[in-house]
Amino acid sequence: MYSKTTHDVTVTVEPNYLDTESIPDKNVFVWSYTVSIENHSDQTLQLRTRYWKITDAYGRTQEVKGPGVIGEQPILKPGQTFEYTSGTPLATPSGIMVGSYAMEDASGALHTIAIPAFSLDVPGHTRALN
Repeated sequence: MYSKTTHDVTVTVEPNYLDTESIPDKNVFVWSYTVSIENHSDQTLQLRTRYWKITDAYGRTQEVKGPGVIGEQPILKPGQTFEYTSGTPLATPSGIMVGSYAMEDASGALHTIAIPAFSLDVPGHTRALN
């Protein structure tokens, strides 16, 4: 697991290689990742946008931006946690993801919450530096 705290919000990510959805002979490698967002602040926060930078073993990058996560813009009161699972394919057996969320407080101010960099590696495969 990978974890990072920014502005009293902790983001934890657990990646999982999906062997049954991957087709290595066709350079299709698929991972799911479960994200937990914990609000340790004294403010109610709403997740407004997400940003991901996905890099494969060859250094090719893809950026993903958009509103919310999995079609939601969850509201987290102090002490609450939101968890979701999503996924990504790569054309290589290893890669790395990193990103951020924009979370809005009650006054309308946006806070950038870091998502920790996490490694995507096929089990038993030689890891590549990204």
